[in-house]
Amino acid sequence: MSAHYQPSSGQNVDNSQHGDAATSYGRHKTAGVDTVHGAILYLEEITVSFDGFKALNALTLDISVGELRCIIGPNGAGKTTMMDVITGKTRPSAGTAFFGQTIDLTRMTEYDIAHAGIGRKFQRPTVFEQHSVFENLELAMKMNKRVRQTLFFRLSSEQKDKIDEVLRLIRLNGSETRLAGLLSHGQKQWLEIGMLLMQEPQLLLLDEPVAGMSDAETARTAELLNELRGKHSIVVVEHDMAFVTEIAQLGKVTVLHEGSVLAQGTMAQVQMDERVIDVYLGR
Repeated sequence: MSAHYQPSSGQNVDNSQHGDAATSYGRHKTAGVDTVHGAILYLEEITVSFDGFKALNALTLDISVGELRCIIGPNGAGKTTMMDVITGKTRPSAGTAFFGQTIDLTRMTEYDIAHAGIGRKFQRPTVFEQHSVFENLELAMKMNKRVRQTLFFRLSSEQKDKIDEVLRLIRLNGSETRLAGLLSHGQKQWLEIGMLLMQEPQLLLLDEPVAGMSDAETARTAELLNELRGKHSIVVVEHDMAFVTEIAQLGKVTVLHEGSVLAQGTMAQVQMDERVIDVYLGR
């Protein structure tokens, strides 16, 4: 793959909405990630085989800068394996995976990928339950860990402002001193998203972020992700179709089936696709 790779012509790519993405969201770019063509993630012909079973089968997909993309599909469609490839947990047997134009994810460790600007949230929230909400965000902050371990370390006013900003964003302002272990399931999910945001990722991967949430928590999570749209590129894997409909109003939905893209388009287009109805949505 060259440094000037463009999405393959075979893809159903709608550039009308994101054609100015590189310009519109340029202020959110960090050094080292070349998004000159407006896309932050390219997966091309990715194949992953486990004992002869193809979990991913020549999967091709690209995500625009600032886009919120929903990924849906039946169990076993390859959604989790796709995120494993993006984060370096699983190596593909064929294909290419690039972060921006030049960062080859298939050659990097999980740590280096996270450091490059890709954050992943798993379905089950993982927070430090014996620490306060504020301390969880502080521990997740992107900084020199050796500096933080010194006896004389103090948060700067800018760092405190960053934590306050994230607290408001994740709806936990006022709960700074509460132990994370005492939060509701939904609040723990928000806290973990906040911990990812403290690391200033350009690309967020969220695996079923509203699983187990109440209706009210689900609605607030939709509000949160809609607020993050444009500031970060976000890939959401989810089975809750009402939630997907709420956050996909301005973007695309991709349907995976048997390790490949089955369909892609607006939520309305996907819901009317006979193939998607047959293999996933039902009649």
